[in-house]
Amino acid sequence: MIIGSGFDVLDSIGEAIRISTRFGQPSAPVRTAEVGGQQILLLPRHGDLHTLAPHVINYRANLQALSDLGVDAVIAVNTVGVITNTRVPGQIAVPAQIIDYTWGREHSIFDAGHPGILHVDFTEPFTASLRRGLLVAARSAGIDCYDGGVYATTQGPRLETAAEIDRLESDGADYVGMTAMPEAAIARELDLAYACLALVVNHAAGRGTQSIHEDVKSSTLTASTQAMRVLTQFFEAN
Repeated sequence: MIIGSGFDVLDSIGEAIRISTRFGQPSAPVRTAEVGGQQILLLPRHGDLHTLAPHVINYRANLQALSDLGVDAVIAVNTVGVITNTRVPGQIAVPAQIIDYTWGREHSIFDAGHPGILHVDFTEPFTASLRRGLLVAARSAGIDCYDGGVYATTQGPRLETAAEIDRLESDGADYVGMTAMPEAAIARELDLAYACLALVVNHAAGRGTQSIHEDVKSSTLTASTQAMRVLTQFFEAN
């Protein structure tokens, strides 16, 4: 599991596994954790002290490290702002699509001496079976979790302007965040199942009645707690 901003509700964090990959060091040591009675591997994409901005994260090393450790499926926990009326801050969602607005990131494993090249089919960027498992877990846990929506991935680390959010909505986006790409695409290149559990923690720029940071402060714990209940149910059932 890859976790992001504001998700610090996990208990039972275990040993640190230090690993290097052909793409360099991952954001932090991979750690074991117990969720729903199962041992999982956990990686904070922004580093242990949240010092890595979205555009400098070594996404290739993160996914390669998990693959090298035998992982075959990744649940990504991402905090997002909501653009449309699909959700409100404090709720969660399992997005179905991505639009990538990032630039300058190392976005493929096939440009660093990897033998051959594969044009992966990215029509459906999230693995259907993993998405379905999260949604079933949400229903079983009695959590209101939205099925679908489009995640717009922006460059960061700054937040967007109101005009940029208007543009994203006109492009069909429901949520805005900074880390789903190239993470999802690299997972596909490495043949890892991948799905996003999105924590909606703010209204996007120009859409709320209070400041974005006030939204984040008041909504993150609520969204994180719901997500943790979904994850616990997911791992108890799988």
